[in-house]
Amino acid sequence: MEHYYTALFRYIQQMIALPEADKESCRNTFKAVQVKKDTMLETAGKVPVYHNFIVSGYMRKFYVNDKGEEVTVDLNNGPRFFTSYLHFANQTVSGEYLHCITDCALLRITKTDADRTVQTSATQKDYTIRLFQQVMEEDKQRMNDLATLTAEQRYRKFIRDCPDIMKNVPLKYIASYLGIKPESLSRIRREIIS
Repeated sequence: MEHYYTALFRYIQQMIALPEADKESCRNTFKAVQVKKDTMLETAGKVPVYHNFIVSGYMRKFYVNDKGEEVTVDLNNGPRFFTSYLHFANQTVSGEYLHCITDCALLRITKTDADRTVQTSATQKDYTIRLFQQVMEEDKQRMNDLATLTAEQRYRKFIRDCPDIMKNVPLKYIASYLGIKPESLSRIRREIIS
């Protein structure tokens, strides 16, 4: 299981140096779990219990709109934290679902353990602030792309930035994430290929 923690530390150290004491704290508070394909880790109408770090596998975050359609708002591209972040942090009811598209290897921490480590860790508080800022920036960039780029431009940017998702995630989820109808995405793909 040490490779789970190696992936977590590598991810965190892209933003902040992690002292050995904090690594040991992570080993004690983040629990390793294997989750099968098509598992719903979180469902709408509940307070998120865990902050998830994806070691391997693909997940999506979605909500159901007023027409009963699933709208994908996030897809992971490799190891990273994946949670209804604001609802986890504030312990409020989420309107989102977390769905394992493939089998996933995760590290998970509870809110109680996360709060406790913020009090004792040299870097946890700084990292939490940076993670929150990153989540907000990614959401802002996605909203900007949806507002300013054409469907084809969004798709081209996506295949450039996220080639692994293209190989591992069904097109209907990618289309939803990009704000494109599946049939329109199929047409765009045919035009790009030809």
